[in-house]
Amino acid sequence: MSDCVNVLKKTRPVDSDRVCRTVLAAVASLAAVTVVAMIIFIAGQGFDALSEVGIWEFLTGSVWRPYIGSYGAASLIAGTLMVTAGAMMVACPIGIGAAIYLSEIASPKTRKKVKPIIEVMAGIPSVVYGLLGIMILVPMMHGLFPDQTVSGLSWLTGSVLLGIMALPTVISVSDDALQTVPSSYREASLAIGATKWETIMKVIVPAAASGISAAVILGIGRAIGETMAVMMVTGNTAIFPDPIWNVFSTLRTITATLALEMPEVVMGSTSYSALFLLALILMIMILAINLSVRAVMNRSARKFSGDEKVGRLTLAIENMDQTKIRMFKDLLLTAAVAAAVFCGASLFTGTLQSMAAAVGTVVVWKALATAGRRKVDRNQRQKLACGSLSLVTFAIVAILILVTVYIAVKAVPALSLDFLLDDPSRAGRSGGIFPAIVGTLELIAGTALIAVPLGVLTGVYLTEYGGNGRVTRVVTAAVDVLNGTPSVIFGLFGMVVIVVYLGMGYSLIAGCVTLALMTMPVIIRTTQEAVRAVPDDLREASRAIGATKMQTTFRVVLPTAVNGIVTGAILSLARAAGETAPIMFTAVVVQAKVADYALTEPVMALPYHLYYLATEGRADPSMMYATALVLLAIVLAMFLLASYVRARGEKRMRQ
Repeated sequence: MSDCVNVLKKTRPVDSDRVCRTVLAAVASLAAVTVVAMIIFIAGQGFDALSEVGIWEFLTGSVWRPYIGSYGAASLIAGTLMVTAGAMMVACPIGIGAAIYLSEIASPKTRKKVKPIIEVMAGIPSVVYGLLGIMILVPMMHGLFPDQTVSGLSWLTGSVLLGIMALPTVISVSDDALQTVPSSYREASLAIGATKWETIMKVIVPAAASGISAAVILGIGRAIGETMAVMMVTGNTAIFPDPIWNVFSTLRTITATLALEMPEVVMGSTSYSALFLLALILMIMILAINLSVRAVMNRSARKFSGDEKVGRLTLAIENMDQTKIRMFKDLLLTAAVAAAVFCGASLFTGTLQSMAAAVGTVVVWKALATAGRRKVDRNQRQKLACGSLSLVTFAIVAILILVTVYIAVKAVPALSLDFLLDDPSRAGRSGGIFPAIVGTLELIAGTALIAVPLGVLTGVYLTEYGGNGRVTRVVTAAVDVLNGTPSVIFGLFGMVVIVVYLGMGYSLIAGCVTLALMTMPVIIRTTQEAVRAVPDDLREASRAIGATKMQTTFRVVLPTAVNGIVTGAILSLARAAGETAPIMFTAVVVQAKVADYALTEPVMALPYHLYYLATEGRADPSMMYATALVLLAIVLAMFLLASYVRARGEKRMRQ
């Protein structure tokens, strides 16, 4: 008896906080494990091509023809960079201008109405953008430039479409950067007699330059990783434009190559390995972009905290004669304008005429600029600038509304109960879309069951338990990498690891797991922000009455942050609902019946069904638009639900 008593005395009570920390750390480590696994598997699959072809020949070769054994990826890498550069030339001036209007010029009421509409653009599935590109943008480009384009499929078309798709990212992040500039900067500038526009351009924008740079880099990441839309409008020809600035030439990107060739390639072949080597190059490019964003944002944080160290180059520039600096900038801008006009004109006329156009443009531009500085006073300049930015912003809103109305009008002939509730026929080219609707909802539900608990628990660990430890830093870096990884990479990883190595096969469960890995980073980030927003007073009050850290976290912090967490989860699932590339490699088929659906069987889904109809199905256009409208309705409904939850949460916090 005494021995039992002694054993009981020596037994320590279970430390619930330590157990909770350990469990959450294990869950959070899943992100890091996923990143490492993705790199290992993708690199491993590409090793054979690396040994057979050679890294130098692979990177510098200009001919990509796997059927004859030629694996030169230079044209694909160049095509990816070219279409991304073109997209940024569209998105950056428009997006930054709209962000300036929303942050500095628009009234609070206007901002409250316009910004959610612009954010909705980020939720439009890429395959819907691709459909609009094929049906509207491509014919428009061919009509405008009939002698330069054979069909309208071109580098220019892809750049315009990707630029529109990147706009929400550039606008949102730039707006956030402008909002973080201290109000004292504005007040000081206005106090010394500067106009509002001079304050914006000479004080606010330079102060937010790091955040705006991050917005541009994130926009680049959004464009460089896009698959379905760019594949549908660029022509997919693996060539270098001739001349290199010929924006009317067709081209092919890395993502399009992966999506086009992977379904047809023989597993284990050199072509198969070469595609994974392309995927590895794409991952390295995205990783470089993510590291650049982190560096720029860290610099921005140091700048506003006063901890930024001034480098020698910065000091040298600051000590230079400002007049000389302005002259140098003016010279560079003039040269850039002249070069752009010459390159553009050379696509339509001869060399001499192009040179004359460049010189004439520079002369006229300088004359107008000089006259404008003389005749237009400060107040007029401010009115003109503010009016232009408001026009640009409302043009974006109008385009979104018109696109939605256009899709709805075009969809009317095909919309009916039979279309919504019947099974497809003729390989999806006729009949209804009921199995695709059910499959999409099942993919969303399965993704939510996997991603939401894992993402929320990881976010809780990073915010409440992780501190600044090594695990936190590793997991945070992994989440950043996953957040910027293109969807097609997730699709390839799902195909190799989940479908093949884990033996799940081409199935609903494989698609759900793949989508869950893709959506987890967004849920983690939004959970972190929601938990950080909980006042520390609540934590302190809970601990003061004797609650453990675990009790405080799960009974006080999480219930308070639930609205923000739910909002983030809905937005991430809305993104998953519109993805095509991940499920194309893991879960979907052209035609199936709901009666045959099971976790271990493939399903239909609206994004892939729309892609098939737009590219291979030869279906009635109204059927395509009706499918797009149903998919858009599901995604927008989820965005509206997220907005409602967020508004309700903000109302509760104010009370």
